[in-house]
Amino acid sequence: MAAARKAQISARKQPQQARSTDLVAAILQAAVQVLTTEGAQRFTTARVAEKAGVSIGSLYQYFPNKAAILFRLQSDEWQQTTALLHGILEDQNRPPLVRLRALVHAFLQSECDEAAIRGALDDAAPLYRDAPESKAAQARGRRAMLAFMREALPDAGPAERARAADLVKTTLGQVGKHFSETPRSRAEIRAYADAMADMFCAYLSTATSTAASRKSSCE
Repeated sequence: MAAARKAQISARKQPQQARSTDLVAAILQAAVQVLTTEGAQRFTTARVAEKAGVSIGSLYQYFPNKAAILFRLQSDEWQQTTALLHGILEDQNRPPLVRLRALVHAFLQSECDEAAIRGALDDAAPLYRDAPESKAAQARGRRAMLAFMREALPDAGPAERARAADLVKTTLGQVGKHFSETPRSRAEIRAYADAMADMFCAYLSTATSTAASRKSSCE
């Protein structure tokens, strides 16, 4: 079953020439337009091909079905967000809590900037959510957060770090999704991000003190 699902969302081939690259870019741009205007339920390869001004046969050269297009859009979004967040989390020139605050601001702003396409992709997620590629992307995000927690909570045990990583990651995702469903001003985003960052920093500060005290009492 996993192999079949993987085949369904994998691109047929990768563009090798500039003309092919432009064709794929046009298809993906059209897909975004169709997805945001028509919604996931009315998203079809025929509508995408029409919007892109290409034949359905040309589209099928690169994408075997609509799930493959949707997964490519989601993969591109994951890559962009992952690069942004990893760059913040791995910047050891800044203290962990400063990085965490920057992460919250960047993530919330990104969620609001891309709210339309993110919402539509969430609706389409059942088509590719359990694919191996999807699980691999999620695993990369978890590893990055756990690596950050090893710096932020040096005296904590693996279970405590895993809990902190899951709490921050899950809260960011769920709150970001809910908050971005309503159009927000830059000032609203900053204020909300500050409040959420304050909450996370207070939690990690308390966890750090608790872990340090426990370690000291055992020495």
